[in-house]
Amino acid sequence: MNQFDGPETFDADALRKRVSTIRTIDREASKPEKAPAGLNPLARQIALQFRADTYSPAMMIGLIRLLDFCALFAIGYAINAQYVGPSLPDLPVYLAMLAGGSAFAVMAMQLADAYQVPALRAWLRMLPRILGAWAGAFGAIALALFFLKSGHLYSRVWVGGWFAAGVLFLVAERTFIAYSIKHWSRNGTMERRAVIIGGGAPARELIRTIEHQPDNDIRICGIFDDRDERRSPNVIAGYPKLGTVDELVEFARMARIDMLIFSLPLTAEDRILTLLKKLWVLPVDIRLAAHANNLRFRPRSYSHVGQVPMLDIFDKPIADWDSVAKRCFDVFFSLVALALLWPVMLGAAIAVKLTSPGPIIFKQKRHGFNNEVIEVYKFRSMYTHLSDPTARNAVTKGDPRVTPIGRFLRKSSIDELPQIFNVLKGELSLVGPRPHAVHAQTQDRIYSDVVEGYFARHRVKPGVTGWAQINGWRGEVDNDEKIRFRTAFDLYYIENWSLLLDLKILFLTPIRLLNTENAY
Repeated sequence: MNQFDGPETFDADALRKRVSTIRTIDREASKPEKAPAGLNPLARQIALQFRADTYSPAMMIGLIRLLDFCALFAIGYAINAQYVGPSLPDLPVYLAMLAGGSAFAVMAMQLADAYQVPALRAWLRMLPRILGAWAGAFGAIALALFFLKSGHLYSRVWVGGWFAAGVLFLVAERTFIAYSIKHWSRNGTMERRAVIIGGGAPARELIRTIEHQPDNDIRICGIFDDRDERRSPNVIAGYPKLGTVDELVEFARMARIDMLIFSLPLTAEDRILTLLKKLWVLPVDIRLAAHANNLRFRPRSYSHVGQVPMLDIFDKPIADWDSVAKRCFDVFFSLVALALLWPVMLGAAIAVKLTSPGPIIFKQKRHGFNNEVIEVYKFRSMYTHLSDPTARNAVTKGDPRVTPIGRFLRKSSIDELPQIFNVLKGELSLVGPRPHAVHAQTQDRIYSDVVEGYFARHRVKPGVTGWAQINGWRGEVDNDEKIRFRTAFDLYYIENWSLLLDLKILFLTPIRLLNTENAY
């Protein structure tokens, strides 16, 4: 009996355990992945229309919260500075009151659901809640001052002016935001782009359900299905079928897609797992629509796209504010590294220039985020006429192509320092899976032919250093086992990412570089 046959309510853990096996690297696997399928002209044209980045609702809402706090604080401070003009000893007390009141107002509006996208659109309907939250913040301030017996120390005119000015700001701001969200929705700036997997009646029902909800922020970019047009028509609910699931991988790398939604029944478990093995390598959210299934999971098992219940299969790693935090981390520590290491970089540049003819910087095409090809910078460590930009032939111990100074630079990893500029450009991260050359191979096989799921390591930006490197998987890749282990460590990093893990890897890197056994 299929594990989904039986009672109407059951645990979703079994499905998630089955799906989680897709993340595991099979160390004995040698089955090559299929070459990417070519897109048909219509699919390519549509993909190019969605090349521009969008701003996710989560990011927008976070920025609006930040705007509310900063603006309310600034309004209160401006009135205080003009009317009260507190002395320097009293200023910290006023600043604490301003910060506390502004923060409490934002929290109260959050509790009033004033930061949901539908609420931001319908500003007039939400205005009583917003102003009620602002009044509640002042009520909390008044209560605190009463119990502290310090209300007489503060100007009532200032407090009243701050409240009135805050009301005017919130009304004007929410009017402007409502207009802006409508504009952003029309021009595609603020939307979530989704692709439907699976055709026929389930896909048609899913599309109509999504489109008929008010305040819908989902833009359906097309449908992909392996079945022929007898079971899956070429046009479903007005959307074209753009190709097969194999072609979807290339489509999602060309376009900026946020979400893949399966419109398949839960009982099609084997088919879902087969498709996931192809699609989990993409940096997108993968959801299984559950609106048309008779089976019911516990409520906490679902997420929702509007009112449509979804089962979360995979989440895009390092998304939204996590990506902002990681970018800030990268920029800060890159600038610190430049400030500390510029004498080393200058010395290396002079040594490369004086010891062999050719450019100081060697540029190599490597795979970046989502398989995009980027140019990675290194100090040149080979003789110019013997260099191998494609990296088809890995550098080995005693390799005659490497210059004497290049041998030292490679062993010490000083040759990698120019990649700090790749980080500042946003092409690399300081910490992440190491970027491999586009044509890198071992034993005459490219890496993706050796490791099933190899491209899943490109779901995040590659890094100057990584989890694999500090765990001993650095240097020459001369057999299949080495690239399998590297990939396994890279996938562990992606699934367990945190800023603390990045910090740990960053500070362990100089220590682990002392081991030069595999660095040639």
